[in-house]
Amino acid sequence: MPQTGFSGSVSSPKVDVFIDTGNQFLNHTVDGFLKIGSVGVARAAAQETYNAVAKGNVDLEQSLTKMCKEGVFFGTTAGVYVGMDYGMEKIRGTRDWKNALLAGAATGALVSAVGNNKRDKIVQDAITGGAVATAAQFINYLT
Repeated sequence: MPQTGFSGSVSSPKVDVFIDTGNQFLNHTVDGFLKIGSVGVARAAAQETYNAVAKGNVDLEQSLTKMCKEGVFFGTTAGVYVGMDYGMEKIRGTRDWKNALLAGAATGALVSAVGNNKRDKIVQDAITGGAVATAAQFINYLT
């Protein structure tokens, strides 16, 4: 019986921006801010493009404002997480999934607390942050 198949690979271009602040902790934090902040901007741009096509009109000022806000939020959250992860690695003297768990929980709690949430919501966000960061670390180990 004849069989068909598909073979190929997909890769994305690698863009690496490095800003040397003279401090490894700040280097990692700024790197996380810039890389994930750009993801936030791209996410908002995609949403705004979809909305423009669906509605037929564009509010450029609103779109740019949303892109900037999303970029800053995503970037700040990532910068805090990357900084915490790097700090955990230096404090514990090892690089493993526990750093991701602790950094994710601390980041989730911090971002939630800044958002003026109540204690229960802060704890929930800390648990979520730790779980997501740990899962991402385990997935990273698999690839």
